[in-house]
Amino acid sequence: MTMVLRRGAMTLTFLFQTPPPSLYLSHTSSLSIPTTTTTTTPSLLSLRHSSIPASKTLTPSLPPSEKPLLFIPPGVEPTQVNDSMILPFSNIVVGPYAGESRIKDVQFVKSSPRAKDCPKDDRPEFAILGRSNVGKSSLINSLVRKKELALTSKKPGKTQLINHFLVNKSWYLVDLPGYGFAKASESAKTDWSSFTKGYFLNRNTLVSVLLLIDASVPPQRIDFDCANWLGRNDIPITFVFTKCDKMKVAKGKRPDENIKEFQEIIKQNYKQHPPWIMTSGVTGLGRDELLLHVSQLRNYWDQ
Repeated sequence: MTMVLRRGAMTLTFLFQTPPPSLYLSHTSSLSIPTTTTTTTPSLLSLRHSSIPASKTLTPSLPPSEKPLLFIPPGVEPTQVNDSMILPFSNIVVGPYAGESRIKDVQFVKSSPRAKDCPKDDRPEFAILGRSNVGKSSLINSLVRKKELALTSKKPGKTQLINHFLVNKSWYLVDLPGYGFAKASESAKTDWSSFTKGYFLNRNTLVSVLLLIDASVPPQRIDFDCANWLGRNDIPITFVFTKCDKMKVAKGKRPDENIKEFQEIIKQNYKQHPPWIMTSGVTGLGRDELLLHVSQLRNYWDQ
């Protein structure tokens, strides 16, 4: 199966491949990562015409099972993948386009009420999106290691603008309004949804959306609705599971159990699974690995 990544006006394609039996990883053994299915429901990532010749398109030769479904980036043949190439607590393979991922400098550029007001240059950008109170601001602050870069607040829905941060003077990290906050008025929800969608549909420099999913709670319908909308509009995504440091509370499930349930729902409804990674804004889990993933997407886009 394929995943589409936009590079300017071009369409880039990544392969998803079921790995060989040797790729059972101890750090993913508790997570059931779905394989491709024959369901006729719409793909999570709507497919465009692939730039890969048919003769080079790889299809799984192994029967469906509980093997992890890996995200294999450009420059890597599925048969070349080994354990050391897979980022911990994820399904992401590191390829030749992965490079310098350290954040040395970050600057707030502007807040925009509309997509047309966003910075007008050709730098690649990664948008961070998630349900209100998903831990978005905490993750951003963890990624850049600069407290209060993103406005954190105990009141969900504080971020109501499109916020651009310039990283290393070469790419943007974009903080988008959270969706689904209970205390917002219906009109406000509609307005924020409208201009956020306008951003997705009109930003040619958008490389990928980092869709944050709260792993401390059971799967939420609103997250699937958001992912489905992005997929129908060919917007590439990476599932970033947050709050993976949380322990089981009362009768609730552990983060890894919630992630497994989330993936099972994806398995039932979509043809393929995008890249995913487990993180924690508190402990730093997944921070360096997520930045490395971003670097290979960015470098391929920017070549």
